[in-house]
Amino acid sequence: MLRLERRREPSALMRGLAPVIAVALTLIAGFVLFTLMGYSGGLAIEQMAIAPVIDPTRWPDLLVKAAPLILIATGLSIGFRANVWNIGAEGQYVLGGIFGTGVALATWEMSGFWILPLMLVAGMIGGALWAAIPAALRVRWRVSEILSSLMLTYVAIQLLYYLVRGPWKDPQGFNFPQTRMFNDSQTLPMLMEGTVIHLGVAIAIIAALIAWVVMGKTLFGYGVRVVGLAPAAARHAGFSESRTIWASLLIGGALSGLAGALEAAGPFGQLVPQFPTNYGFTAIIVAFLGRLDPLGAIVGALVLAVTYVGGELAQTSAGLPQAAAGVFQAMLLFFLLAVDVLIRYRIVVARSHVRAA
Repeated sequence: MLRLERRREPSALMRGLAPVIAVALTLIAGFVLFTLMGYSGGLAIEQMAIAPVIDPTRWPDLLVKAAPLILIATGLSIGFRANVWNIGAEGQYVLGGIFGTGVALATWEMSGFWILPLMLVAGMIGGALWAAIPAALRVRWRVSEILSSLMLTYVAIQLLYYLVRGPWKDPQGFNFPQTRMFNDSQTLPMLMEGTVIHLGVAIAIIAALIAWVVMGKTLFGYGVRVVGLAPAAARHAGFSESRTIWASLLIGGALSGLAGALEAAGPFGQLVPQFPTNYGFTAIIVAFLGRLDPLGAIVGALVLAVTYVGGELAQTSAGLPQAAAGVFQAMLLFFLLAVDVLIRYRIVVARSHVRAA
């Protein structure tokens, strides 16, 4: 019988190389899987994982795809460090888009520099309010935030469908389920002329840098880490577990909501039923790939952005289905977790002691 035995001291080198090993194993497994499915495995991997990296014309797309992942993964990393497992970031992202769009529709006939910042603040409030529900349930009744935040995701998506097909439907949209297109005062400005790189990319990177400083250089960040590593010691030292749960969920919700508002005001330019993009779920992979570090989240987000852009390329060139990128991302999470387990544990053969009759 095989069993896992904890290693006395996991290798620091292997822990650092774990994301690289996971990516390599994902490429190999993807090649085998796509070949077995009848596609050209080599072409699929080349288009999905290599072409977006070596083609400079795809780099702006990578930054735009990475921006919401950076924001959401940064918030999730803070929570995960405190053992607060916010799995419903997708719902908080959707609520951020709804709140931001609400401001846009309320100011649709107006113009001014203040509208866009107001939309972004509203998005953060929306995401934080949605995250406050699992926070209250966890602190008051010890309800698992894993289940409550995940279920709220589907409530948020149904709310979005109701709004775009009902009260917020564009009266001039030929009966399509969508809101009005945002005007110039409600749309993110471009950072570089002639590209798709918008202001949200800079906001995401700045937010990750601020979070890195907060987590590494402040008492709050220290308290989050202590609560996550040793709750009993944290209580003895005066760090409140309840306050940490509230803070980590509200910060995660606010950053997810900000990502939703930025997407609504940027690439989408309106609210549509396709707005749930699974960024909230993909950001979980980003957070672990980045080793729960805000700066690592930037790197992890760029890696996952490659799968988004490469997945679109692979659809047209290799004929892969749309779900291929999701499969690729799931394999990456699987191998990352598997490698982490094998770094912390070794597989040993347990001898069974059977007495002779």
